[in-house]
Amino acid sequence: MTAYTLKQAGDMLQSKQISATELAQEYLAAIEAGNPAINAYITLDKAATLAEAAAADARIAAGHATALTGVPIAYKDIFCQQGWKSACASKMLDNFVSPYTATVVQNLLNEGMVTLGRTNMDEFAMGSTTESSFYGATQNPWSLENVPGGSSGGSAAAVAARLAPAALGSDTGGSIRQPASHCGITGLKPTYGVVSRFGMVAYASSFDQAGPMAQTAEDCALLLNAMASFDERDSTSLEREQEDYTRALNQPLKGLKIGLPKEYFAQSNSADVQTALQNVMDLLKAQGAEMVDVSLPQTELSIPAYYVLASAEASTNLSRYDGVRYGHRAAQFGDLDEMYSNTRAEGFGSEVKRRIMMGTYVLSHGYYDAYYLKAQKLRRLVANDFQTALQDCDLILGPVAPTAAPKLGSDIHDPVQMYLSDIYTIAVNLAGLPALSHPAGFGAGGLPVGLQLIGNYFDEARLLNVAHRYQQVTDWHGRAPAGLE
Repeated sequence: MTAYTLKQAGDMLQSKQISATELAQEYLAAIEAGNPAINAYITLDKAATLAEAAAADARIAAGHATALTGVPIAYKDIFCQQGWKSACASKMLDNFVSPYTATVVQNLLNEGMVTLGRTNMDEFAMGSTTESSFYGATQNPWSLENVPGGSSGGSAAAVAARLAPAALGSDTGGSIRQPASHCGITGLKPTYGVVSRFGMVAYASSFDQAGPMAQTAEDCALLLNAMASFDERDSTSLEREQEDYTRALNQPLKGLKIGLPKEYFAQSNSADVQTALQNVMDLLKAQGAEMVDVSLPQTELSIPAYYVLASAEASTNLSRYDGVRYGHRAAQFGDLDEMYSNTRAEGFGSEVKRRIMMGTYVLSHGYYDAYYLKAQKLRRLVANDFQTALQDCDLILGPVAPTAAPKLGSDIHDPVQMYLSDIYTIAVNLAGLPALSHPAGFGAGGLPVGLQLIGNYFDEARLLNVAHRYQQVTDWHGRAPAGLE
């Protein structure tokens, strides 16, 4: 069975217990058997995967391997990779084969990691359920009647179903953390600017950030070591010294102050989320951590602020898809204007159209001051809230979502409900802070429940250590859907 963590797969390759080619073949066979039920992968290229695996084997044999050489990985369909279709789960880019590779993907290829395929997602990362994909919805491996979360639902489902030891996701308003929570895996959104955005299809440029998704915090730390880098092709990339994100793993938690925002312990949280919160607090206290009450008063206002700003950026970013140079083009039109309008009407799904229209509206004359500028001011207030709270604690603990994964079809027809499900994740993106989701138990119906750790800027190593220490005394992260352990 392919129930390896990234660390286990790396150790087996290093000790020559298995070759990269054999490992890739194992995963390709598992994908062939398991993917039709959950639709986690939307693009596969077995020949390309096995060619990368053969190159990794040659590298291991020559003694030039790193800890990640030969380890398979899945990429969310938002990351461009030369020679691979990179459609962003949209009809608009269904025929787009990327001529270049995203920096973060190239960093992992340079380590010798092996591409398994591209995972399903909400179209252009706009959604919280992975139901808005042109290629159909992804199902949650724990219950095929439930969503896997979104927008990185395919990546989360692939790791949960053991169809990949790790995957890349992107997080604009919770799109790594929420599916990680709903699928019972670990997912990290790094500090904005730590990981290059070059070659990652833009949704909302001031929010988007790529991050690792895997079974364990240790796996995420190993991946982030390779992912993080300065990139002169990304104007928001931060020039910093290279960090070792595994350096703090296994540090004791004695004296650690964990903030509990009163706004995150709301009545709207389901009983299973509240139970998971209490259990995590008890376990962390037993390891020496101290709980501190804090407040994030702008929490409720973060949702309207986010959807105004993100939609405004989306309407601008998506204006490049017009059918002229690449992507879908309408077959029938009278003039250039009609070609643009017909192409965009045919190429975009309803959720993408909704956000483009919202964004265009808030940026239009007469509404810019009333909505866009106000939302920018709110963004600053949200960031200030976190800085005030983090003066009294080292990191913040809270839910990822108010409930476990909802049923398929329940939120996609009620956009406002879908937007409200991101209440605990969005503020982190407004502030550009790092945050991590880790498995914390199971709720009603056997669905996973994840919890969120939020740190100050560049405090990823501490977040990863707390999650790692928690995972040393629990086994939630090691559990898999029936028949996959």
